[in-house]
Amino acid sequence: MLCVHLVRRSLWCRRAAGCANGGGGLCMCVCTCPQLELIFLSLLLQLRCLLLPLFLFSVVSWKSDLHYCTRHLFLPLWQRVTPSPSPPVSLFPCFSLSRFVQRIPLIFVAEMIGAACSSAGKHYRPLGTLKPIHILNCARNYMQGRQILSQSHAFFSVLSNSVSFLSSSRSSYSTHRASLVRTACLLSYSPRTPSSLTRPAAPVTPTRGYCRSTIYKQTKSQRIPLDNMSIEDCRGFDEVNALFHELGLDIPILHHDEKATVEEVLDLLQKKGINAAGTKTLFLKSKKGELVMATAFKSTPTDLKFIQKVTNTKDLRFASNEVLQECLAVVQGCVTPLPLINNKEGRPITLLMDSSLQSSTQPLAFCMCRNDYTAVITFEDLKKYFEKIGYTYKLVDFGAASADAAVTGGSAAPAPAAPAPKPKKVSSEAASAKRGAAAGAPATAQSGETKLGIAVKREENFSAWYIDVITKAEMIEYYDVSGCYIIRPWAYYVWKCVQRFLGGQIEKLGVEDCYFPMFVSRGCLEREKDHIEGFAPEVAWVTRAGDTELEQPVAVRPTSETVMYPYYAKWIRSHRDLPVRLNMWNNVIRWEFSHPTPFIRTREFLWQEGHCAWAKAEECAKEVLDILECYASVYEQLLAVPVVRGRKTEKEKFAGGDYTTTVETFIEAVGRGCQGATSHNLGQNFGKMFDIRFQDPENNEQTLIPWQNSWGLSTRVIGVMIMVHGDNRGMVMPPRVASTQVIIIPVGITKDTTEDARQELLASCRRLEGELREGGVRAKCDLRDNYSPGWRFNHWEVKGVPLRVELGPRELAERSLAVAVRHSGARHSVAWDAQTPVAVAALLEDVQAQMYARAKATMETHRVRVTEWAEFVPTLNRKCLILAPWCGAMECEDQVKKDSAEESKAAQAQETREDARAPSMGAKTLCIPFEQPEPVEGHTCICKGCTKPATTWVLFGRSY
Repeated sequence: MLCVHLVRRSLWCRRAAGCANGGGGLCMCVCTCPQLELIFLSLLLQLRCLLLPLFLFSVVSWKSDLHYCTRHLFLPLWQRVTPSPSPPVSLFPCFSLSRFVQRIPLIFVAEMIGAACSSAGKHYRPLGTLKPIHILNCARNYMQGRQILSQSHAFFSVLSNSVSFLSSSRSSYSTHRASLVRTACLLSYSPRTPSSLTRPAAPVTPTRGYCRSTIYKQTKSQRIPLDNMSIEDCRGFDEVNALFHELGLDIPILHHDEKATVEEVLDLLQKKGINAAGTKTLFLKSKKGELVMATAFKSTPTDLKFIQKVTNTKDLRFASNEVLQECLAVVQGCVTPLPLINNKEGRPITLLMDSSLQSSTQPLAFCMCRNDYTAVITFEDLKKYFEKIGYTYKLVDFGAASADAAVTGGSAAPAPAAPAPKPKKVSSEAASAKRGAAAGAPATAQSGETKLGIAVKREENFSAWYIDVITKAEMIEYYDVSGCYIIRPWAYYVWKCVQRFLGGQIEKLGVEDCYFPMFVSRGCLEREKDHIEGFAPEVAWVTRAGDTELEQPVAVRPTSETVMYPYYAKWIRSHRDLPVRLNMWNNVIRWEFSHPTPFIRTREFLWQEGHCAWAKAEECAKEVLDILECYASVYEQLLAVPVVRGRKTEKEKFAGGDYTTTVETFIEAVGRGCQGATSHNLGQNFGKMFDIRFQDPENNEQTLIPWQNSWGLSTRVIGVMIMVHGDNRGMVMPPRVASTQVIIIPVGITKDTTEDARQELLASCRRLEGELREGGVRAKCDLRDNYSPGWRFNHWEVKGVPLRVELGPRELAERSLAVAVRHSGARHSVAWDAQTPVAVAALLEDVQAQMYARAKATMETHRVRVTEWAEFVPTLNRKCLILAPWCGAMECEDQVKKDSAEESKAAQAQETREDARAPSMGAKTLCIPFEQPEPVEGHTCICKGCTKPATTWVLFGRSY
């Protein structure tokens, strides 16, 4: 350590003397002779390695010394030992504090040796990719081969012993082995099972690094389970890099932490001063096994229907991890065109490139087969890469408004030939349309087809259908923060209806509205031990204000127990202070990382949460059920959605509460349940946690803990409503929450219609609108003359307006209205007279009742009672909810979920299993219904292998 302190002291003296050279003092002396430099460095490193066993776990005390030593002594040495004017950009990637603490001091020593002794022209391999023994061996071999520091055998002996000591210290090394060892750089060690890997006949030598790499190939039977795969299982980095060098391409490659999104990569590049365009790559597989890769700018829409037209495929869906491993040897999140080099078996892959990429003035950012490396490459260099690996591509205008954009061939060499599809018999009209599209002319649209219509069938791809509906119906708009969405007026009106309806009901119960701040301190949040276990991964923290780090970070509330209850403890002193019954309408943040879905699962959402405290347990329990009934009314009376009232199992209940009650909904198209709202009885748990007490009215010497409940309902109600009622034409709005209940559209205006007749028709539409509004009907006229009546029909059909009134010259003459019902397609003729508003209002109520009845019948049809395990999975795969007997054991609950997932997957044919639409998720307990079908006595638990008698009927199902 003396040498290091001498360096730091001399450096301080040099700066005090006004020297501009940052490596002054002792460094200036030793830098006059390269041989002396190496001897000094060797001596310094020997001292550090001799002390290594004593300081192995003293990383913090070493960090500043090693940082000074490396920066102010080793850097000048590097500039003289190697021909390169300066070390590579990635020479010291680990000297930030966060990465430093994750490394062992020995590895830094070995890194400096390996870097100092690497040959000219070799690129530095980042430390995180190698084992210490590899660096040590390579450094020793290089030094002995060049006869440099040949006297330092004792030094290498000490270092070898330290490596052995470190390897035996599994507790310190194994913690970070996943980040220190890459699959592509294994020599004799694998973090996976060594016996599962087979060594090829000849190892591959990469151009990067000073360590010979051996690439292992896994047979299908030896494949690592897909659930355990990470970027360490990605291959191809060294091959791609070697190919870049072979082609003479100077491609900047940036090493960084794992990045989950393109935005994160672009932010990092911008901070590094690198101007590059973000890209996205879709790797798709059809039901027949055809593979398609499509690459475009990240902001360019990539419509699957368009891709299917361009590639002449059907039912394209995102490829699974298994397919990615077989074809590209990468995992999800690491897909770009670069891993095409891993397609050793030559599986035909159709490659589509957005034409705007070719004309881009910016280089393109692609992850380098792993999402912790980013390559910045121009399109011209990418073309050379495609030519070298033997792939052709098609330039496609993804940004074109028409789905029949022209397709032109690229200039690359031909790819492995795909098997020619069998010729199909097509009609003359279809053939004509095809020829027109090939020539660049748009194909003739089918009758009734418009660009406004929903492009995806609900039964074919429910997720894509849902996104298509909520965007085209103007319910949401995407925001530039992932998982957050703009709620547009058409959807926000639904939430306003919920607020009015539910707010009125809970006010009648005696609950008052209030508002608490959205921030919560770490101290308050961590007091809720049981509760915080469930929410800790979702909490968003504020750590900085402007350029200043906060002394204590604050969390954005995921829920408000920890915000409100410290003040309940302040306000509640006597039994006269009870009950406290507060409700709050607010927004909360839960930083969901796994596939957010608008309205259903988002990072920010609107909701109401009620928190009440009672003196008696019976009063608290009664309110729990009263509120649950209010929630059921929101769904059934307002949204026309049936629910199942029930109680959650111990495994599924709210953490920290005594029990949780719930209303569960059912999405027939995917056969899944969806939790609609919950009401929790917290017992006295939170009172004890936050020391909420009041004086016992019967004994002034004692204090009692109040009984509490909490309950909440969110904007998820909007998503459930859309999923339950929507169809292939778009939204279907229940009349009671529709912003516009009746849309009035003038029809029958032709070129022969006189201006007076036209104006009279438009005036009649306005007059009808006014009459309906006065009668309490939310009506609106669409008099836009720049759109045809058919276009306007489609527009309001997608938005789901319950009734459409068509008013033309004939209707005016007959004083009648032609009314089309959205949910059923039925048509009615309603007399236009003084009773018209009453008749229309009655028709709207009929529509509301019919929508609820249809949804209720659907749920009842798909709720099946099962008592034998042999019937469980087949019933589940028919997209049904299952009412089954259960013994109440949590182990059986877990086992049912596991067994149903495994058997569901095994029961499906290969073709169906590869279909992303096929059900494969296991069944979980949704609730214990309050309405039990019959006594459960005499039945055994549904769990396979369990012989215990059942204690209750429980509702199983797949869920959101």
